Amino acid sequence: MKKIISGKVREVYDLEDGRMVILTTDRISAFDVILPVEIPGKGKVLNAVSELWFDLTKDICKNHLISSDVKDMPQEFQKAEFEGRTMLVKKLKMIPYEVIVRGYMFGSMYEAYKKGEPFLGHSFDKEYQEAEKLAEPICTPSTKAKEGHDINVTLDYMKKDLGEELGTKIEKAALAIYKKCYDYACQRGIIIADTKFEFGLDEDGSLVLADEVLTPDSSRFWNKDSYKAGTSPASYDKQFVRDWLKANNLAGDPNIKTIPADIVQKTADLYAECQKRLAK
Repeated sequence: MKKIISGKVREVYDLEDGRMVILTTDRISAFDVILPVEIPGKGKVLNAVSELWFDLTKDICKNHLISSDVKDMPQEFQKAEFEGRTMLVKKLKMIPYEVIVRGYMFGSMYEAYKKGEPFLGHSFDKEYQEAEKLAEPICTPSTKAKEGHDINVTLDYMKKDLGEELGTKIEKAALAIYKKCYDYACQRGIIIADTKFEFGLDEDGSLVLADEVLTPDSSRFWNKDSYKAGTSPASYDKQFVRDWLKANNLAGDPNIKTIPADIVQKTADLYAECQKRLAK
């Protein structure tokens, strides 16, 4: 068994038999920098939330999860410290794109919209406020960069690169998963404003949902109770940390030394509240 990836949050081990173990840590990153603190319990939240979505969406698209029970893991992971943090998954031929589904006018899309510019091939006929719900969710892929920032591209670009059939299959799966999970979350007081998906192909060439799914790390989760278009909504994700970094001129600073204990605890509480709401 060898470690093949040490990411911003996850460690990935190859069992060299068509399976991998993904270990989710409590690390947190923002603006492409791994911050010098851990968020207590964060890794367990990410695993539990992903597992919930994998189960909910397995009728739409196969996923890579084999087991999240440490008893099914290699001996090295059958320890209390790994409980709730590990996933045994199928190894796939990963598709070199992240697929971002956006349901609300926010972030970089809103910045382009304010300038009257199309956003990655999408134009908008009606007037929108910041954080207003789109008439229909849209897909905007990005290439997966090994170093530095991912590069946003149009849906047409991805389809030409992968082939129309596979590209369309990915688009339809991403939108269907988003819509089903959006309805589920909305009933529990959370608005999924946007999220990113990763897919791979199995040995039969079938499309498989992989990586993390609809977690507070990979999504914007807004509080439905306080949501109001025209504002930057309160969220159950790492936007709280991003906002603190920006307010203190530390966004993207690789030399940041620490984060205050109250910011760490508040972030941990937000992640825990997100899981609690989704699980009920």
